[in-house]
Amino acid sequence: MIEKEDSIISEEEAAQYDRQIRLWGLDAQKRLRGSRVLLVGLRGLGAEVAKNLILAGVKGLTMLDHELVTEESCRAQFLIPVNNQGQNRAQASLERAQYLNPMVEVKADTDRVETKPDEFFLQFEAVCLTGCSRDLMVRVDQLCFQHNIKLFCGDVFGYHGYMFSDLGQEHNYVEEKPKVVKPKTEESNDGPEAKKTKIDPNETTMIKKTACFCSLKLALEVDWTNEKAKSSLKHTPHFSTTQSIVFSPFVPLFVPTVLLKFRTDKGRDPHPESFEADAMLLRQIRDDVLEAMGLSSDLLPHDFVSYCFSEMAPVCAVVGGVLGQEVVKALSQRDAPHKNFFFFDGMKGSGVVDYFGPK
Repeated sequence: MIEKEDSIISEEEAAQYDRQIRLWGLDAQKRLRGSRVLLVGLRGLGAEVAKNLILAGVKGLTMLDHELVTEESCRAQFLIPVNNQGQNRAQASLERAQYLNPMVEVKADTDRVETKPDEFFLQFEAVCLTGCSRDLMVRVDQLCFQHNIKLFCGDVFGYHGYMFSDLGQEHNYVEEKPKVVKPKTEESNDGPEAKKTKIDPNETTMIKKTACFCSLKLALEVDWTNEKAKSSLKHTPHFSTTQSIVFSPFVPLFVPTVLLKFRTDKGRDPHPESFEADAMLLRQIRDDVLEAMGLSSDLLPHDFVSYCFSEMAPVCAVVGGVLGQEVVKALSQRDAPHKNFFFFDGMKGSGVVDYFGPK
């Protein structure tokens, strides 16, 4: 439940959030400043999300990460000073994160997210999971779904990135639309003459809408043996070993699926220092995962492993921007949310929003 805030905004807040208030209105900003968000994972993607939420003006942001700073984790993580290797990632990110906006309560939590009891998550209006295992994401999503907490997941694997959102069975929001002016009918010798409706670009109206989301578990259980799903794949361009990655609304789901399976099996992500061994395992996981889905391994080329190691800072910026924006939209209840996946392909510099789950 979003905390109730004073109806009068302070002069300091009005100056800090002037542009945002003009963009999405005072009521939306008040909802934001009454919201507490949990962000899990302070790698490159997590840093981008943290920056966007702090600048937007949420009430509080808790950054949770038990991992230590390494040379690799600093490459796409701008909140951690370069001389802080060996320190906890959340703690090392705290000073720069707080400096972005002193009016936001920013906290660092150094515990493992897996050890947190269910009660811990209930203090937040939104939970954003990055760099987490599939099992953990499913567990937290089910908990959030039961308690009407907005849930977001995201990851960046090399040139690939994705985000998922579950805003519950009933998410209410408003959209600003140009006002439609109803014309007056004019009398003529042949009777009343109707005029076409006109849109007044200088006036807008707020339209109330509702969106329904499914759980992450259901979203990941797409039955690819279903004839309807198979017919969709017939229109999906396949990869080629002699071409750049071909982006489509369906294939990008398989890359995160393979990488999440690797994370579950190995307890880590693929690492450049063990490229040969990790690449071999990734190809085997690709074969196993796609075979279990009833799909051909040709959907992911043999060299897909060349594009999914480490985090690319530009990809983190794009996916983190979209992910942060979706959290802000959900908490402020302003504008249509992405439903329910966003995939980004850094090789082509393009992204797509698509829905997976029960219709």
